[in-house]
Amino acid sequence: MRPIRPSSAEPTGRGTRRKVSPALAALGLTAALALTATACGPGDSTADSKPSASATASATGQLQIPSDVLDQLKKHGIDLDKWKNGAWRNWDRATWLREAKDYVNPIIQGLWDPDRMRKADKPPKESVPHDISGDKGITDPVPAPVRAAAVKAPYHQNLPELGKLFFDSPEGSMVCSATVVQDPAHPGKSNMVWTAGHCVHAGAKGGWYRNIAFVPSYNNAALPTAQLQKATRQQIAPYGVYWADWAQTSQQWIEGGGPTGGQGAPYDFAVLHVTPEKGSNGKSLEETVGGALPVDFNAPAVPKISSMAANGFPAAPPYDGQKLFQCKDKPGRLSLAASLPTMYRIGCTMTGGSSGGGWIATGSDGRASLVSNTSIGPVTAGWLAGPRLGKEAKGVYDSVSTKYAGR
Repeated sequence: MRPIRPSSAEPTGRGTRRKVSPALAALGLTAALALTATACGPGDSTADSKPSASATASATGQLQIPSDVLDQLKKHGIDLDKWKNGAWRNWDRATWLREAKDYVNPIIQGLWDPDRMRKADKPPKESVPHDISGDKGITDPVPAPVRAAAVKAPYHQNLPELGKLFFDSPEGSMVCSATVVQDPAHPGKSNMVWTAGHCVHAGAKGGWYRNIAFVPSYNNAALPTAQLQKATRQQIAPYGVYWADWAQTSQQWIEGGGPTGGQGAPYDFAVLHVTPEKGSNGKSLEETVGGALPVDFNAPAVPKISSMAANGFPAAPPYDGQKLFQCKDKPGRLSLAASLPTMYRIGCTMTGGSSGGGWIATGSDGRASLVSNTSIGPVTAGWLAGPRLGKEAKGVYDSVSTKYAGR
């Protein structure tokens, strides 16, 4: 399922953009993801295993950008002042950074203001056919649609790990969904977020998206759309805005992902490491929201799973992207090709914008875990499919955790 485009306010040729503060907050490099997880895992020699230094504040309160980060930006011909003032809108294919090791995501303070976040919601252009049972491999019959149920507000009391992901693409500002997950290297203090690969990378024919930011418990009180037009940032983002200072996805997505999933769909997962836009207050994301889900890389096969719950912020009609929904269903199997891993599939009426949202299942021990994420679905919104997380997904997850283990 593709991410969602925004409605337009101030035409710029590359989507909407409101005037933003010229202050540039902490800056990070991000080796991002794509429509099916496609970034370097452990053992990928092209990615630097050392995390970049964080921006720090001087005695005068001015942010000091680390020299190694500045060197990386200069290497790619990126001028910070020009970037924050709109140079990031240049999507020329010749200069659009594509490789995992080259991804950059400088924080632009105030870019994702309430109005820009609210308007980053439009239907995807493409999706997959409703019935793809003719594909090779094991595919169960198309499931009956399950009507998505609104999650009870405040969202933080019911699903504190869930949130909304914002980013800019050549088509404009777009949205996906994402989930706070545990970090083995920092028990109880995770800054890791799980989403779909296609929410950070355009796949085989494109590069990394920009201005990737996560908002936990977006619109926590489930305010009506009309009220959101005058909502404050605190109401829309009560736990803050977190920028992805590092991200990874599977190489399969980078090489084979496309607008409708492509060969990368069974690997459509991504892991981000995030940092607060306004600087750390000493608390991790997990401590701030009060929870993080464990990730199960050995989830049972379909016949042994009684139910899965897909969560997200659907934005294509009849939804508007401003509220959190959930579908519960017994999963079936979906195979895109005999040579590719079989995906999970459930009946669900959620639409684009729910991409990347976590699928949660309860194990035999009674613990809830993230077992997949929304990847693809038909334009008719009758079902959703997500990857079964295996060794490739664990490699991406462990790599991001290891990268920040010493910090």
